[in-house]
Amino acid sequence: MKPLYGMFRLVLALSILSVVSCNQSATSGPPRAEPAVEVTALAGESELGRNLGATGKAEPQEQSDLDRPVEDLFRDTCEHGKKTFECDECRYETGVVKAPAGLFEGGLLRTEKVSSERVEVPLSLTGEVRFDERRVAHVNTQAGGIVREVRVALGDRVKKGQALVEIESVEIGEAEGAYLEADAVRRLTRRSHERVAELRNRGFSSEQEYLESKQESEAAEIRAESASGKLVRLGMAAADAKTLSLASAMGRLVLRAPVDGTVLSLHAVSGEVVRTEESLATIGDNATVCVWADLYERDIALVTRKQLETKLSATVAVKAYPDEEFPGTVDIISPAMNEVTRTAALRLQVKNADGRLLAGMFAKVKIFLPGNEQALSVSGSAVLEDEGRAFVFIHHHDDFYVRRPVSPGRSWADRTEVVKGLRVGETVVADGAFLMKSDVLRSKMGAGCAD
Repeated sequence: MKPLYGMFRLVLALSILSVVSCNQSATSGPPRAEPAVEVTALAGESELGRNLGATGKAEPQEQSDLDRPVEDLFRDTCEHGKKTFECDECRYETGVVKAPAGLFEGGLLRTEKVSSERVEVPLSLTGEVRFDERRVAHVNTQAGGIVREVRVALGDRVKKGQALVEIESVEIGEAEGAYLEADAVRRLTRRSHERVAELRNRGFSSEQEYLESKQESEAAEIRAESASGKLVRLGMAAADAKTLSLASAMGRLVLRAPVDGTVLSLHAVSGEVVRTEESLATIGDNATVCVWADLYERDIALVTRKQLETKLSATVAVKAYPDEEFPGTVDIISPAMNEVTRTAALRLQVKNADGRLLAGMFAKVKIFLPGNEQALSVSGSAVLEDEGRAFVFIHHHDDFYVRRPVSPGRSWADRTEVVKGLRVGETVVADGAFLMKSDVLRSKMGAGCAD
């Protein structure tokens, strides 16, 4: 109805102007001043019309809590007769969040003090994600054969000693036979020596016979242990070799997990021919991975000197997650240089609790070298955005935190420079600040839907 009514008023106004114009043309003499005509046909449909009240003046827009002084926010009273910041239903209007101490003690939230730190300058390198060799173990065998059974799958959690792969091998069969023969001789010579020793004690056997039986028993023991050791070297668990019997000797080798962990890689397939130079599985922990980067000769002296002063921080980016950087620290710089590329290998330790960084990924690395310039900084996770404006949550009193606008500057590692809006020593929420933001914005959206 409103568009039709507006169009009618516009047509009426234009008709009046047309009539007046014709009258002026028809009459002689100087033109007469005509009364002004207000054209308001489409005002109600324009952005200006929507912002006009009954008086024709623009209605004032509600001021953001980011633009109001903190003292005003904590003086406000809500429609429930309480201080707004204390009201569970209206607190969001002031940008205030109530966070009990238990949330910080439980690790869900973390605060930090605003401090002045040296700005760190990034050094860009390239590298590759790899397993941390100190946290993984490779499963292989020195005996060729055929895979008969695979008892685990990629990603399975396994315990030390758990069966992984069963192999059938001619070489294993021969080694088992040699061990069983040596073990039989050992048991026989051991009983013989015990009998000779008893006869000697009774005076029915000479010292020479006793010494010869002892020598035969010891030699048989050595041959049996050597045969058992060969089975272990071929890949059999020591416990399996010790309990091997004629009934269990089938020329099959069961490879077991050397450590507790996750099956990180698995190359065994039933019916596949096993090659001794290949690893059949990798077991371990990938909650932390290594990134090996190439450090050019021109940068070695600088990085080495800074690493001696403090453990250098770094970030790692991979193509799989283009908008994300993973924090890490420089671990070691290789004492040897690649003669072909003229680079030294640099190793970073990177947390990978969610397992998103995969061994073999190409990585872009930034190492942050401390400079001489000082700047106020906070954790990068402390700085949030709402409608294009940056802010942080500052502790006010007791369990109350209020969001305040800031002007962020440069970023390095997990730190962000704050050019304006904070003072040294103020307490801000670092880890978990996004939860507070969600609380404020969720309340706002809920209120908007109800209005």
